[in-house]
Amino acid sequence: MSIGLREGPQYTRSTALIQYPFPFLMKQSTPLPTPARDRTSVNDHSSDRRRSHARPATAAVRIAHSSHAPGGARTGRGQRRWVAKLRSLCHSAWRHALPTQCALCGNLSHDVLCDACDEIYWNEARLRCPRCALPLPRNVATHCSFCVQTRPAFDATVTLADYAPPLDQLVADLKFRSRIELGRDFARRLALASQDLPELPDALIAVPLSASRLSSRGYNQAWEIARVLARRLSVRADPRAVVRVRDTGQQALLGTTARHANLAGAFALRKTVRGQHVGIVDDVMTSGTTLDTLARMLKDAGARRVTNFVALRTPRA
Repeated sequence: MSIGLREGPQYTRSTALIQYPFPFLMKQSTPLPTPARDRTSVNDHSSDRRRSHARPATAAVRIAHSSHAPGGARTGRGQRRWVAKLRSLCHSAWRHALPTQCALCGNLSHDVLCDACDEIYWNEARLRCPRCALPLPRNVATHCSFCVQTRPAFDATVTLADYAPPLDQLVADLKFRSRIELGRDFARRLALASQDLPELPDALIAVPLSASRLSSRGYNQAWEIARVLARRLSVRADPRAVVRVRDTGQQALLGTTARHANLAGAFALRKTVRGQHVGIVDDVMTSGTTLDTLARMLKDAGARRVTNFVALRTPRA
């Protein structure tokens, strides 16, 4: 039942507390309305009281807003961080207390996927090429034929599963339907899969979008994975380390040679990576041309090692 706020002398702050039980959890604090003062009830002594308290109030305001107040700015930032953490904890508790729908089957679940879908689709035991993550035949125990013939610039690839139904729907929901929680789930799983790596990267970068596509979509799905993965791996991540300076359009219908030509000069490096192990994060790895182009640029800038972190990998290059 919604309780409306009525104006007038009968309004009380308890009414406002019913409407706004936790105002400090709001992103922008909503000031509580104050009851209108009945001017007929104000006596002549009110002006004397205002004059008598004017000087201390003015002094207090000067002290509160003075840039020389000790710790004032730090206290404000600390309070904002505390409120942000409290809000995040409340949202997390709310999400775990109330079940949501499984992203695949639609059944009630306290996580992104229900236990049944998680058991069926994510527990894939498949032999993959350690460099490009292509599935390997059972009789091949080293690298795939593609990496043997044409060695890519990157050194390793971590992936979760093949880009195939129904898991491909998760990528589509993240990319086109603003299901940001799927990016967090991809990051969590990639962090677990990264435990077998010989070494973790020093920093993570996300495959950048063009300015027009980022503006129309509102977010970069690769960065939504990278920022959470960096926190779980305790490494750095910078969304501005690599930028896309030219819109390359869709590459799905292009061949390998045409893809490399289309990506020539499309990226620019804004940070120093000399001597570092850099991780590149993306949602899907198809032919690996984009990742190879970025890895080559990083290696030319002095990067020591490049590892790809991709949620899904197409079964064939």
